[in-house]
Amino acid sequence: MARYILSQTCIFRFSRGFNNSQRLRASTNFSNTSVIHDRQNQRFTVTLDSGGAVSSAVLKYSLSEDQQVELISTEVPESHRGKGAAAHLAKAALDFVVEENLTARISCWYIRKYVDENPHLGYQAYIEDE
Repeated sequence: MARYILSQTCIFRFSRGFNNSQRLRASTNFSNTSVIHDRQNQRFTVTLDSGGAVSSAVLKYSLSEDQQVELISTEVPESHRGKGAAAHLAKAALDFVVEENLTARISCWYIRKYVDENPHLGYQAYIEDE
């Protein structure tokens, strides 16, 4: 079963059946990119190509026993900052929180900014304020 989530800048396709990783295919305004959810290592990754030089942007999280996600950090190579990679990571992580009906604490300033700037996406209902 596949599920599509639409936003202003991207379409994510969720596919069930992945054990330790889940691929989210995104069609974006800066490139076609794939957001990989690595459940075992608790991170989302986007592989970025810059004229043959490949690098990755990463969003790290932790999942507690009480099913609360802490969204810890986003790391984007300097050459790709400001191009939307962190937004795609944030959206994928927050969609994961919603899809799994979890709650989240946000430690990363960028993810906090993303939630605050996109109230229409409804993520605030899943965020626990500190």
